[in-house]
Amino acid sequence: QVQLVESGGGLVQAGGSLRLSCAASGSSFSINVMGWYRQAPGKQRDAVVVINRDGTTTYRDSVKGRFTISRDNAKNTVYLQMNSLKPEDTAVYYCYAKSDYVPTHGYVEVWGQGTLVIVSS
Repeated sequence: QVQLVESGGGLVQAGGSLRLSCAASGSSFSINVMGWYRQAPGKQRDAVVVINRDGTTTYRDSVKGRFTISRDNAKNTVYLQMNSLKPEDTAVYYCYAKSDYVPTHGYVEVWGQGTLVIVSS
């Protein structure tokens, strides 16, 4: 069973920076996509950025130029460097992973437990 363990959330003032980390363990499937979603209070969970194994990234428009995702494929770990944080970035951030297609399971998708990021104005 794949587990995603996140770290790095916290409280920061507007304009500050935080770095989130997410490590996948226990996977018997090859992980292709990793990334970060976020959910603000009373809102739906939205994609922030995802990265494929080959390094292709897709960022949410509102974080382009401020957030940077990186990945260590050997360690199945993904990082999110968040700079110039704004109060509207306040949310629970969830790590996400999706496997390659597995004939017996299809695409296996896994979520982390979430880490809270609060940006004060």
